[in-house]
Amino acid sequence: MATGQHILSGQVLVNGTDIWQEYGVFLTEEKKGGRENLTAIMTASKVKGHVGVNIREQNGKRYSQSLVVANEERDVTLHFAQYAATKSDWLQNYMEFIQFLKAGTNGWLNITFTELNLTLRVFYVESSAYRPLTYLWKEGVQASRYKVKFREPNPII
Repeated sequence: MATGQHILSGQVLVNGTDIWQEYGVFLTEEKKGGRENLTAIMTASKVKGHVGVNIREQNGKRYSQSLVVANEERDVTLHFAQYAATKSDWLQNYMEFIQFLKAGTNGWLNITFTELNLTLRVFYVESSAYRPLTYLWKEGVQASRYKVKFREPNPII
């Protein structure tokens, strides 16, 4: 980390954009010590079902001698917090960040977690209602949190 660089800089990149530097957004957890984001990122996808033949006169089912394993798509829900020094900056950054996630690059988002050396290729599905951590009707520092659900069609795990 370069001298003078904020600790949140470079932690999460979306399509090459540092979301902290551009939007004041970073990953957060529900409670101190929580691991919701790490759990969501690292949870393995389900595998697609195998086709079996159910013969009435035989016990159980028969499957191919060689089963090919293929992953199903999975949803990944990440918890974000957003900070800005002013109400107008917060409103602008919030609107722009959500639009950025929805649009992606041709709809696709490459979310890179630099500390994990891991990138997910996903698209935006939905966002929860934001939870204010400050009173938006007053001028000054603003902070909030919200969850965003992404779909990973070809899971890394």
